[in-house]
Amino acid sequence: MHPNYIVELTEQNFQPILEGSVETPVLIHFWAQMSPESTEIIPALEKLAHEYAGAFTLALLNCEQQQMLAAQFGVRALPTIALFSNGQPVDGIAGPQTEDTVREMLVRHLPSQDEMVFKNALAQMAEGNYVEALPLLKSVEAALGENGQFKLAIAECFVETQQFDLAEAVLATVLMQDQDAQYKALVAKVELHKQAADTPEIRELQNAFEADPNNHDLAFELAVQFSQVNRQEEALELLMGILRKDMNFGEAKKTMMDILAALGQGNEIAARYRRQLYSLLY
Repeated sequence: MHPNYIVELTEQNFQPILEGSVETPVLIHFWAQMSPESTEIIPALEKLAHEYAGAFTLALLNCEQQQMLAAQFGVRALPTIALFSNGQPVDGIAGPQTEDTVREMLVRHLPSQDEMVFKNALAQMAEGNYVEALPLLKSVEAALGENGQFKLAIAECFVETQQFDLAEAVLATVLMQDQDAQYKALVAKVELHKQAADTPEIRELQNAFEADPNNHDLAFELAVQFSQVNRQEEALELLMGILRKDMNFGEAKKTMMDILAALGQGNEIAARYRRQLYSLLY
């Protein structure tokens, strides 16, 4: 049973499949049992189709069984491979081929694997699934990290998952030509968060704690205040500081667990402090 991106081309389905090349390119392989070279390449073509996982449709046309259809395409020799996009042939190769020569043709016309992951992440973001999009973006950061659109996407994910420090760090690297309306909106959100997160009560507590850094009650109160204005990294650092000195300060452990649970599994900051807490507990 083939996945839906590998099909046998017939007179009944060739019209809708070619029309589908407007959305997804179609690679047609013309083959016949009487041409061993044309049958030998099929496993390699199927392997490429699985690799690209739906970025193109592989259509196999058996020229012995579908002689009329093969004649319509004007095929003169086997094997022949043709790539269709927007209903039109855009590339093709005739004669015996290797997997590498077909791959080179696909690379010329199709997005890379990294670009497809990025596209998937953008689709997740469009649905509001920022927690799901973030690991996808991180998986292609090495390849696409300098791309302006990528920077704005990952910064948006950081903002929407309340990781404002990480968002600010990314936004600081965005080049002038990429500082569009989305960039300005993200910078504004980070600024609003910073303003809301610096209340007179917090400043007063910070001053008191700096004067008395061994006061666990003050540290705990400041951590709670930080947490309430989404300054979670600072809150977690204070709570870890308490627990390193006094594991029996029960409220600190409970509050820390609550913050970690609220941040969720995909959050970098939560992962870091979860490891630190576990190393203390176990």
